[in-house]
Amino acid sequence: MSIRVLAPDTIAKIAAGEVVERPASVVKELVENSLDAGATHIDIEIKGGTNWIRVTDNGTGIPRDEAELAFQRHATSKITSLADLENGTSLGFRGEALPSIAHVAQVEMVTRHEQETSGTYLRLQDGRVVDRGIRAHPQGTTITVRNLFRNVPARLKYLKSLAAENGQISNVASQYSLAFPVVRFTLVIDGRRALQTPGNGRLRDVLAEVYGLQVAQAMLEVGKAEKQGGFTPVISGYASPSSISRANRSYITFLVNQRWIQSRLLTRAVEKAYEGLLGVGRYPIAVINLSLPPHSIDVNVHPTKREIRFAQEPIVFNTVYGAVRRTLMEKMPVPEVGPSPHPLPTTEEPAPGFATRATREERPALLSPISPATPARAAPSSVIPALHVLGQSAATYIIAEGPDGVYLIDQHAAHERILFEKVMVQQARKEVEVQSLLEPLTIELSPRQEQLLSVREETLSRFGFVIEPFGERACLLRAVPAMLAREGLAEAVKEILDSLEEEDDLSKREEKVAMSLACHGAVRAGQALSQEEMRELVKQLEKATSPRTCPHGRPTMLHLSSGRLQREFGRG
Repeated sequence: MSIRVLAPDTIAKIAAGEVVERPASVVKELVENSLDAGATHIDIEIKGGTNWIRVTDNGTGIPRDEAELAFQRHATSKITSLADLENGTSLGFRGEALPSIAHVAQVEMVTRHEQETSGTYLRLQDGRVVDRGIRAHPQGTTITVRNLFRNVPARLKYLKSLAAENGQISNVASQYSLAFPVVRFTLVIDGRRALQTPGNGRLRDVLAEVYGLQVAQAMLEVGKAEKQGGFTPVISGYASPSSISRANRSYITFLVNQRWIQSRLLTRAVEKAYEGLLGVGRYPIAVINLSLPPHSIDVNVHPTKREIRFAQEPIVFNTVYGAVRRTLMEKMPVPEVGPSPHPLPTTEEPAPGFATRATREERPALLSPISPATPARAAPSSVIPALHVLGQSAATYIIAEGPDGVYLIDQHAAHERILFEKVMVQQARKEVEVQSLLEPLTIELSPRQEQLLSVREETLSRFGFVIEPFGERACLLRAVPAMLAREGLAEAVKEILDSLEEEDDLSKREEKVAMSLACHGAVRAGQALSQEEMRELVKQLEKATSPRTCPHGRPTMLHLSSGRLQREFGRG
């Protein structure tokens, strides 16, 4: 095929894909425009995911003679040159959002500038104005987006379920409400109010709306960081104590000059601050706001502006690490575990979630996992030998003797494996043991969790959960799987919902529910067990299909062989 210049309409739709990936992208871009316009009230309404999106604000509005210009690519009022970009603080700056949306949807806009007495109405189809007029409208702007991606059907195929897309929209609204506590946000999805913040400027009140009152009250305020040389990043926000954690990183929010971003650098800093305080696979809730000179960051490195580049990465890393760690140590005294981490990252440091070289080297030389870690769906491993229980160490590890040495068994990981296989068998046979609660438990949900419950309730019911909606942002828990511990039921339900957010495959959803049930139902580390309880646990582990690992892939036991013992004591 010969080289040819693409048609302008084709170019516009391709370029729009960099900005508008899903309905949440539309909400994000429109909300950023409202914030840049100085809005103090922002209302978001969603119907049917891609069918109908409306964002209304009380900002300054767009002058009538500039309304159509706002839909031309690279037309913006926020910068005039590259120098403005280096020193600007606006969330938007490329002039791509409105034209990109207009090329992949039907768009209507009504806007009234603060110095005008009537509003300007525009209707656009395929990026072109097809109707215009004058409408009554309060100061500010209302933009309605209909039939998103109907003219780009290939993109519709890659959208997730309605609940997942609505969950992403709820997340966007939640993140910007955390970034701008002085702004009152309202989110209504299919007629149900999913979020409403007070707009009183108090971040803790927004945390209560987004994460619930109990979490908000427990959060620790992160104070101003110490000055480092001539560069002074100012940090504020909140971080959860070690008693409150989540199963994924999605509850960690980073704001740089009130811009919501994703940053591997800052994620590593926060995770290092919690080293020794949280268990494996547990992550904090945190809202970290960094104020930096605009010239010290580059916001023009990603099409959706979700990533930025720092001019002083080591200082920024140390600022976040130091402020969070100091807050945890001063406001939540906890004994240190292991050596203090060096705060400065290196190029050899792996991404969060992967074992570090130090972790591998610190494993005791005499002990080795009985088998490599395998995922929950691994093929059945060879059976473990019959073991004789000797005792318990640190109320966490069962010490047992086998035909070829001594075994240390992680009682929580081992019980997780036993319960995981038990609940999967029960669910397959539709024989899940259910326990009704004497009194229904009221659970407060986040906007994302409320959306997930509406479409994942059937999955939960197959495992014995009986859950009913109970007004806005709450539900009643009436029955649970019998294996689930009575303590922490609300947190267990929330974590299970969180784990199902991005999972559309039914079998994988069921596996994740089973893993969560096993984790919450298993005996805990630090729980003293009687000799009979330890013998029964080991006996059940010996009968498991995959006894060598827990459902998450961690080893259930370590083996100290007789031969190695003899060599270490000079007997062999």
